[in-house]
Amino acid sequence: MKPTYKFVLLTLVTFTLFSFTPPPSYEIKGKINISSGTMYLKAFRNKMFFNIDSAKIIQGTFHFKGSVQHPDLFGLSTNRNETFSPYYIFIENSPIEVKIDTANEESAMISGSAANDLFVKYHDNENYKIDSLIKANPTSTVVAYLLYRENAPVLSASEIESNLALLDPSLNELTYVKQLKEIAAVKRKVEVGHQALDFTSVTPEGKSIKLSECFGNYLLLDFWASWCGPCRRESPNLVIAYNKYKAKGFSIFSVSLDSNKENWVKAIEKDQLTWTHVSDLKFWDSAAAKMYGIRGIPSNVLLDPTGKIIGKNLMGNDLDKKLEEIYELKE
Repeated sequence: MKPTYKFVLLTLVTFTLFSFTPPPSYEIKGKINISSGTMYLKAFRNKMFFNIDSAKIIQGTFHFKGSVQHPDLFGLSTNRNETFSPYYIFIENSPIEVKIDTANEESAMISGSAANDLFVKYHDNENYKIDSLIKANPTSTVVAYLLYRENAPVLSASEIESNLALLDPSLNELTYVKQLKEIAAVKRKVEVGHQALDFTSVTPEGKSIKLSECFGNYLLLDFWASWCGPCRRESPNLVIAYNKYKAKGFSIFSVSLDSNKENWVKAIEKDQLTWTHVSDLKFWDSAAAKMYGIRGIPSNVLLDPTGKIIGKNLMGNDLDKKLEEIYELKE
């Protein structure tokens, strides 16, 4: 009987070996026009990137291997401290080839990832309607990302919810989908007609101040950052509006999404922004920005003397027109 047992055992082992299927995985083979150094693979969260792996660059090549639960956005950079603008790559479980020319700081050549192909087609492309794109790709994590990252900042709570309803239920546990639901809920709380949400933050001098301490006159709650080009280009319009209406009581309460205090303070001085400024220096993790559902800057909220929201995202001449209308009615 013993030989029979050995035969059965051998059969089971052989069956197990041949029936084993390795889990899905990705393998990134990269080339770059530098001979040595380190390439960092970065995960994406809340508009920022964080190091999760690294590989030595050897004779202009690098290599990563791993697995993902679903196609997702990552970043590649030779700068360990890069948190904002690495080379974007949508990784899926497949062989992927990457070619990086450091003279091109905007994008890398990537092949082997269908998800990345879809991402490249629509990233920074304004010639599409997000609802139509979702209907055509309801199970795509790329489309969920585009809704989250590039469309949510300008959509209302109702519009976000209607687009979420178009996504396949299989994406319900996706981080982007969960965050979109949270963003929609937050946006409902700060719609025009609602009372402003109060918060405390810190001035460049280290003083804690509440938003509500500035109620009593018309107040612009402004979100910006020193590193934000569009914000800096908007600064002259804010200066004009402030100087024109400050004698009537108008003021500005600026919240910076900076992480570097020195850069923040220098920008305030350079742009001559002579009103109240605060920041917790947490970049996109800014508590105030999260409270107001801010997903893109510059962004602003106009408050009446009681702290009620009466306008949002008044840029350029729109702010001056609104204030002119307000103060003409008061006279």
